[in-house]
Order: sequence, then structure tokens, then C-alpha cells
Amino acid sequence: MASLTRRPSTRNMKHEEESSSPPGVAYETRGRGSAFGKVKVLATLGIFVLSGFLGYHAGNLSRIVSSEYFGGPTGAPNRLAYAVAYMKGPKSNVTGVIHFSQSSPAGPVFITGELRNLDPNAERGFHIHEFGDETDGCMSSGSHYNPFGATHGGPKDLKRHVGDLGNIRSDAHGVAKLDFSDSILSLLGPWSIIGLLGPWSIIGRTVLVHTGTDDLGRGDNQDSLKTGNAGGRSACGIIGYAKKPQA
Repeated sequence: MASLTRRPSTRNMKHEEESSSPPGVAYETRGRGSAFGKVKVLATLGIFVLSGFLGYHAGNLSRIVSSEYFGGPTGAPNRLAYAVAYMKGPKSNVTGVIHFSQSSPAGPVFITGELRNLDPNAERGFHIHEFGDETDGCMSSGSHYNPFGATHGGPKDLKRHVGDLGNIRSDAHGVAKLDFSDSILSLLGPWSIIGLLGPWSIIGRTVLVHTGTDDLGRGDNQDSLKTGNAGGRSACGIIGYAKKPQA
């Protein structure tokens, strides 16, 4: 009687060939999987450590900047940023103090202060200039602060120098009291156009009052589109960080 031997089917043999692989290949596959797993673990750990590092230092930076330069801890009421400029005229008797403040990165800058010994009942050009350099008095402060290469204009014009703040008006005693805001200028970088911490910060630059009236770029000559024909430089002061004013 012939012995009955069960032969493996072609399908089973094919399956075994596909599922089985040489020892070296199997080891290599396991090695790749193991290495990939290690990479994932290390990457996850790295991201966790980096996030913690950045979070810690960002928090510290926020506290340092807010308390040291902006007057008070994070979340303090009133303004968020403060700056000040002490004005003097190397060749005039004009003196004064100008304060800058801002409530939020997207908000306007509030400018307050007082200038004395100006010409009575006059309008005088008032600008921020590019350099905080007084080695040659107000003359070394450079041109109007104009990081975007625009032509000169008035403070309400869309096309203007960033430093174009128009004119201030003195009373019969030669005193000018300032209390206005500007939406182009800003103290809180880098989110806004010009910032205390941003690449176009006004801190360290000069605020300057001229001897003439700014024509706001509406004159009939080329200088009108550069300087507003505002004349010479009467008094200036370098803008610096300030503590929060006392209530």
C-alpha cells in the first residue's frame, strides 16, 4: 500500500519563502527598528528639554524687561513701556523734558512734556532723528529717522518719515506743552513698526525741536520732501529707557 505523504501546497511554500528571511536580514531589520526607536526617544527628549529651556528663559526675559525697563512687574497697570528725553539747546536757552509711553505692542505712543524758552506764539518742527550722538551738539544726530526710505510728510500722512511728528506750538511765554499720540511710532518691538526691543528701536535716538516751522512736505522745493524746511536745530535730547513714573 502506497504511503500517503502530504505535500505542502504551492501557496504555503510561497508564503514561507516570503515570511522567512536570512538571519542577517532579520537582524538588520530589527537593528533599523531599534535605531529608529532610539532616534524618536532622543528627539522627543530634545524637544522637551529645548521647550523647557526656552520657556524658562523667555519667562525670565519677560520679567527682567518688564520690571527693569518698563517700570514694574508683568501685568502692571497703566503703560507697559516708558522712555524719556531731556532736552537742551547747545546754542539756545531751550530746555525741557519729553516723556514717551505705550500701553500695548499694537497701540499708539503717547508723548507728553514741556519745552521752555521757545519763540513766543510759534510753531516749531518736532522730529525724531536717526542717531543718539551729541558729540557736535544737535548737528550730529543725523537726519529724520526714516528706516523705510519715505519722503517727508506730516504726522497724519500715510507717506512720511517715521520720525515726522509735525510741529509743536508755544504760548505767549515761549512754553510748549506736549500731550498727543502717534500711531506710526512705537516703543514695543519687535511686534510693532518701531520698538524698544525691535530692529528699528527709537531708544538711543534723538528727539529734536527746530528753529522753524515744518511745512509737512507741502512746500514748493525739494527740501520740503526731506526736512519740511524746518530750519536749524534749536534743542535736542537722546531718548532713553525710563522707570514707571510715580503715581
